[in-house]
Amino acid sequence: MKQLLLDIAPPSSPTLTNFVPGRNHELLQTLNDVLTGRERFVYLWGATGCGRSHLLQAVVAAGICNKLNAVYIECGDTDDTNAAFAASRVADCVAVDNVERLSADAQIGLFNLYNHMRGEDHARLLVSGPVAPAQLGLREDLVTRLGWGLVYQVHELTDEEKVQAMQSHAVSCGFDLPQEVSDYLLRHGRRDLPSLIATLDALDRHSLENQRQITVPLLRELLQGAS
Repeated sequence: MKQLLLDIAPPSSPTLTNFVPGRNHELLQTLNDVLTGRERFVYLWGATGCGRSHLLQAVVAAGICNKLNAVYIECGDTDDTNAAFAASRVADCVAVDNVERLSADAQIGLFNLYNHMRGEDHARLLVSGPVAPAQLGLREDLVTRLGWGLVYQVHELTDEEKVQAMQSHAVSCGFDLPQEVSDYLLRHGRRDLPSLIATLDALDRHSLENQRQITVPLLRELLQGAS
């Protein structure tokens, strides 16, 4: 059981195709426009688990497949982040995730990178944070620039949309997902979609290994084994 639970992790790399859009169809089209160069500066914001990181990583992965020099930067340690900003000046596409974590020095680094990329016709910059630019609490000149491009809220899926996504995933894996199992998982598991899907995959494996049907008691057993 313990080893099985260690395998509960997002099962596939983020792509624009495996992102369940919900109310974010316009945003997905915009991100495809970024890849073609029709849009160059986009800021995404939304609550934890809404899919911001998924989308940024997906754009970078798609850019690399399209032969672009694309870079994903997770904001964190000041020295590492500033070094990444400096190295990214030659990139075609840069995705900066969790901008709210930037130190004062790193904010200057992103400010300088933004100004540099604005002068490069081929360059695209995507940035994400938990709130809209004006609410970030970062230096004013950086906030102003983040608001110059397109700004999108990434809307989290509703519970109904998450259930539909889980049931579709179950069908693609060859098993039926009872409604009561979906409801229990939403109440007692991690609620972001990658975690929900990963738990379903672990539940499917556990069901097959033990030759038991997928039920609420089986799911409860799986979740309790993780505590």
